[in-house]
Amino acid sequence: MHIVSLAGGIGGARFLRGLRAAAPDADITVIGNTGDDITLFGLRVCPDLDTVMYTLGGGIDEEQGWGRAKESHVVKEELAAYGVEPQWFGLGDRDFATHIVRSQMLEAGYPLSQITEALCARWQPGVRLLPMSDDRCETHVVINDAQGRRAVHFQEWWVRLRASVPAESIALVGVDTARPAPGVLEAIASADFVIFPPSNPVVSIGTILQVPGIREALLPKTVVGVSPIIGGAPVRGMADACLTAIGVETTAQAVLDLYGSDLVNGWLVAEEDADVSLSGVQVEARPLLMNSPDATTALARAALTLAQALTP
Repeated sequence: MHIVSLAGGIGGARFLRGLRAAAPDADITVIGNTGDDITLFGLRVCPDLDTVMYTLGGGIDEEQGWGRAKESHVVKEELAAYGVEPQWFGLGDRDFATHIVRSQMLEAGYPLSQITEALCARWQPGVRLLPMSDDRCETHVVINDAQGRRAVHFQEWWVRLRASVPAESIALVGVDTARPAPGVLEAIASADFVIFPPSNPVVSIGTILQVPGIREALLPKTVVGVSPIIGGAPVRGMADACLTAIGVETTAQAVLDLYGSDLVNGWLVAEEDADVSLSGVQVEARPLLMNSPDATTALARAALTLAQALTP
């Protein structure tokens, strides 16, 4: 059985751990969001790819859901002592090593997909992890604050501002000329079905779907999604700020409508959202909180079961 999953950061990574446990013999390909990628201190940082890699490879800080376990921040403190910006984005000492290796390989001419494969050789995540594209795409957000109307990198809006300044618009810079990374379209074509974890529908899964050719490749496939919204609030993070920016309500119904029945065949919602419906989509209510390994595996198993039932 070959499963393809599109994933962002913490929620996607934790769901994938449950998926791996629910289907231990399956061949799983993960297409990761790279719209969050940013260059800091001369190093290329890929937050979502690294979160998936560390989580599935056993190196994640479980409490915060990102970064390395048993981390220290000596380099961050030294950079701050020199007054080097930005100081709002903190990289740990162990994490620096990943970004140094990635940046050196990029400088040597290797594409991101090959670099990700090389990094995963250490972590052995148990899935094939592919970036959505080898081409540089970055999510930027237009805001209007004390400095006036301006565009900032998504990470500044998300990490420094905590999405407290309303976004007027969100754009994926560079996507017009981007191509899916090698292996992405092939993986989708050979998949038995596709699962969308409860990742951010705008700046995680929505970003991946913007890469030319990916959404089109998914249309003939059976796709089952897990709602990232429970009872009108995000399961985690600030997805509501992203949805508001694109004029979409923060509800499980609105996110399903955003994806559309041409793309999604099955949709898992929380029990309090059991009234969600869309013609052509089978909606099922299940416990969605991933508050333990067993609960996460059960959720992934429910998505698997629905996908198998809907696959011709």
